[in-house]
Amino acid sequence: SQAAKMKLKHNINPVLLQFINFMIFVYTFVTYIPWYIFSGSRQAIAKAKQVKAKPVNNKPWGAYRSVNSLHCLASVLYPGCDTLDKVFKYAKTKFKDKKLLGTREILKEEDEIQPSGKVFKKVILGKYTWLSYEDVYVKAVNFGNGLAVLGQQPKTNIAIFCETRAEWMIAAQACFMCNYQLVTLYATLGGPAIVHGLNETEVTTIITSKELMQTKLKEIVSQVPLLRHIITVDGKPTTWSEFPKGVIVHTMASVQAMGAKADTGNKQQARPVPSDIAVIMYTSGSTGVPKGVMISHCNIIAGITGMAERIPNLGEKDIYIGYLPLAHVLELSAELVCLSHGCRIGYSSPQTLADQSSKIKKGSKGDVTTLKPTLMAAVPEIMDRIYKNVMNKVNEMTSFQRNLFILAYNYKMEQISKGYTTPLCDSLIFRKVRMLLGGKIRILLCGGAPLSAATQRFMNICFCCPVGQGYGLTESAGAGTITEVWDYTTGRVGAPLVCCEIKLMNWEEGGYYNTDKPYPRGEILIGGQNVTVGYYKNEARTKKDFTVDEKGQRWLHTGDIGEFQQDGCLKIIDRKKDLVKLQAGEYVSLGKVEAALKNLPLVDNICAYASSFHSYVIGFVVPNQKELAELARKKGFKGTWEEICNSPEMEKEVLKVLAEAAMAANLEKFEIPVKIRLSPDPWTPETGLVTDAFKLKRKELTAYYQADIDQMYGKNVK
Repeated sequence: SQAAKMKLKHNINPVLLQFINFMIFVYTFVTYIPWYIFSGSRQAIAKAKQVKAKPVNNKPWGAYRSVNSLHCLASVLYPGCDTLDKVFKYAKTKFKDKKLLGTREILKEEDEIQPSGKVFKKVILGKYTWLSYEDVYVKAVNFGNGLAVLGQQPKTNIAIFCETRAEWMIAAQACFMCNYQLVTLYATLGGPAIVHGLNETEVTTIITSKELMQTKLKEIVSQVPLLRHIITVDGKPTTWSEFPKGVIVHTMASVQAMGAKADTGNKQQARPVPSDIAVIMYTSGSTGVPKGVMISHCNIIAGITGMAERIPNLGEKDIYIGYLPLAHVLELSAELVCLSHGCRIGYSSPQTLADQSSKIKKGSKGDVTTLKPTLMAAVPEIMDRIYKNVMNKVNEMTSFQRNLFILAYNYKMEQISKGYTTPLCDSLIFRKVRMLLGGKIRILLCGGAPLSAATQRFMNICFCCPVGQGYGLTESAGAGTITEVWDYTTGRVGAPLVCCEIKLMNWEEGGYYNTDKPYPRGEILIGGQNVTVGYYKNEARTKKDFTVDEKGQRWLHTGDIGEFQQDGCLKIIDRKKDLVKLQAGEYVSLGKVEAALKNLPLVDNICAYASSFHSYVIGFVVPNQKELAELARKKGFKGTWEEICNSPEMEKEVLKVLAEAAMAANLEKFEIPVKIRLSPDPWTPETGLVTDAFKLKRKELTAYYQADIDQMYGKNVK
């Protein structure tokens, strides 16, 4: 079974193991009846077995809907709140003095010199300081009015290029109220991509931070001729002189002060209607220049209505930690869900998230430890990192500690697969691991890319909470599917949300048909109010990716391949763009190859590559420094990190490990990489080789490694 494959290996004496297993059996037997009576898990087990979505008709191409919205798709969160400004006004009235946005104060910043001579910036942070719903509302109203004083007109574009922080959300709410179209750009986008987004949307005002202004904007401002106003959210920048004539730099506080004094008598006509564009979200797409997705007020509201329905008991007791880019639809949707339900949002960053994070000074506390959130969103890359870090720590334990952890881990895996809970293991063994995320997490939301079964099960076991795995795209306002909290199966993304329906379309080239047995398969099409308006100034691409049926329903053609299982849950099985036909005619799914090998301790990241002019697959691997150094030591290879990575001898050793894992994952012989290159440098969004959600940018990776590709395929390289 899959559970057996994911179990950890121990080295316990067989006789002792028999005795331990007998004791576990006795313990399980004795505690079963009280657990069954008092835990309330019976209902969860029953719910997990229920059908979660059904086709609306009996035709193979018929759409599947959640059983909770079979007759009518949900589109509005609260009656009468059909635009985002009305949603916030409703929440402000309902939760008036409750805390909404929290930021940690910086007590001290210092430079720490590393043994290598590099200087790392470290911070010591204080408590969270909070703004109430009322505070945020007033700041947003003033900022919106201040932008009007600067000449911003309703239904015109304004850009935000800023890290995830409270001011981002305040600026966004101001734009929603005044019907300004918010253009969002990732803080990690490269210069040409930022210039493209700013010029395509013809913005005259950009909202940013001091740091981004001085690191990213300074270099490109001269290439954005229409730019007139730069607003920094965190006070005055130190240097002003280098900016071109005609560009004025303001602080957010000064714009808010202008707005507070402004006459707002004729403000009413500026209010948005549901079909107005709220956000033009530039995706850092895995191919080509970024595309601006036009998302209307009703698209976002439908999406967050669907998402909120999958989070039980969502409310004022919940604390959400915001650290992913707000320019990403997953983070923006999650925060808007929280804001509309009375939850608190505490801001963080990947560099200050945990006690061990890169910017946190040793001995001081990371954000999760201070905030103790109950809800958290993560992309698989971050969960994979947590998984590897914990497993490395387990390997460093004494033999007794390690075996105890492994026994508890494997026991809990068995229990979870049956739908049972393990309160004793949770409090005795996993409490310490759980504290890595603050100790209070009740639901982890995961999206952005597929999450491996091993990582998902690890998070379930060690953090003692369900992982809501979701599937959605910027083009569907982030909404599509999310697994239900009592569904502990792995490898699936759940049933369609109550705001949308999903159907499968035949894809002949890949051999996927909606008449396939036992489960229908095909390209995933999402329909519903959450399906966005299209791409900004890109009619051709909009026509290609979006269609409208005879009933006027908009459908998004995702390019992903899925199958609907018996209970109506969707499983992503392939991607159209990842399919490459080898010279001999076999089809290779690069994503499938990567998924099979990515979770090896030796692998931090991997990109498979194949060409139709050749008969075999090759790959690029970012190795785990600790694991590869250990492998080199065992093989007697000495050298610097770069020398180890560039050594043909070490490439062969890593290739052996990959081949074994590929065989264990039942990959076909032609799918297994035959040659690899080891990359000494990690792939980060800053390098431009992965997106902000850490998805591979195949085009950029191919260009970056072109010389290596030619070499591995035996071409003459000059």
